[in-house]
Amino acid sequence: MVLNIVWLGFFISAFAAALVQTLLGDLDVFPRVMSALFEAAQTGFEVSLALTGMMALWLGFMRIGEQAGVMDGFARAVNPMMRHLFPGVPRGHPAQGAMTMNISANLLGLDNAATPLGLKAMQELQSLNETPDTATNAQVMFMVVNTAGITLIPSSVIAIRQTLALKQGLVGFNAADIFLPTLLATGITLVVAIMAVAWVQRISLLRTGLVVPLLSFAGATGLLSWWLGGLPANEAARWMGLIGALAILAIVLLFLVAGALRRINVYDAFVEGAKGGFDVAVMIIPYLIAMLAAIAVFRAAGLMEWLMHGIAVAVAALGLPTDFLPAVPVALMKVLSGSGARGVMVDVMQAHGVDSFAGQLAAIIQGSTETTFYVLAVYFGSVGVRHVRHALPCALLADAVGLVVAVVIGYAFFA
Repeated sequence: MVLNIVWLGFFISAFAAALVQTLLGDLDVFPRVMSALFEAAQTGFEVSLALTGMMALWLGFMRIGEQAGVMDGFARAVNPMMRHLFPGVPRGHPAQGAMTMNISANLLGLDNAATPLGLKAMQELQSLNETPDTATNAQVMFMVVNTAGITLIPSSVIAIRQTLALKQGLVGFNAADIFLPTLLATGITLVVAIMAVAWVQRISLLRTGLVVPLLSFAGATGLLSWWLGGLPANEAARWMGLIGALAILAIVLLFLVAGALRRINVYDAFVEGAKGGFDVAVMIIPYLIAMLAAIAVFRAAGLMEWLMHGIAVAVAALGLPTDFLPAVPVALMKVLSGSGARGVMVDVMQAHGVDSFAGQLAAIIQGSTETTFYVLAVYFGSVGVRHVRHALPCALLADAVGLVVAVVIGYAFFA
């Protein structure tokens, strides 16, 4: 409902603004809006079509990982933490397996795989719910962890960046240079989300199963960030690109080697998984075109420029830099819709360049935040929960912190 109002508002406000400009003597504004509308439709199709190959590639490797048991390994690795975060879920309950698999899929940036696993987890958690129309503590924690879920590899964002880089004629562009900034941003956001819910539910976080992994992650990323911060900007960017590419290729090699050791026909498994790449890309097309079209007319009518100018004046009055503002609409839209935010991100990268600071920051935000209202509506709605309790405020707090952290990290790595 909210996204419907936002989408409709883009078109109505753009038409009204164009009409006013026409009455003031600008006779080119409506042709300009119409051209932007048609160009947005073409861009949405081209980006989705180019994404087919990247999604097929990753889904193929993922199928090998699933058959080789690597995904189960991810699930077992995070299981000790799950026991402390969800004390109301009995040990060995099916909900634990579904939740760990969902989180593992989110770690690899596979939204299409994470959603059905998440819905299954909610159904299992609902079986423990004594008041079916009200969310349990475990359901609230699971939802907030999902909305602020840590992403190890923002695969779809990297794929889109690479596609746009080719379209913009960039040679030698490394789409994986956002790997470490995104990991830092989403990691901090997840910690804040867990702390918020734990404070409300009075869950003690000072447990070895929680503290050790969190401190290990914080220590490793902190040392890496400190080391990169001491390098010249160009050299740090090259090292970030190397680390991101190496991490992704290492995971791919892990899938392949594990599959070979399990005597799996890795080629057939890859082909079987890759077939889903086309379905994913086709599914994205209407959503991406819808949002790109709305943003295009809004921008062509001059409203985006006016909006950003108003925010820039307010930010500048506080003595803060303003070059991060073009990426802010991505965060605002991401709360409502992942596909909508994807469209805004593509629009930012087209308007400012995929290798610009705004384009890099938009990618970090897209890769490190989640569609809060969508996730809450779909997951709770799937089990008939109407009273979500403290899930929404805790999730929105994590979203706000995530935006601030993403901007700060963006400046630290790319500005």
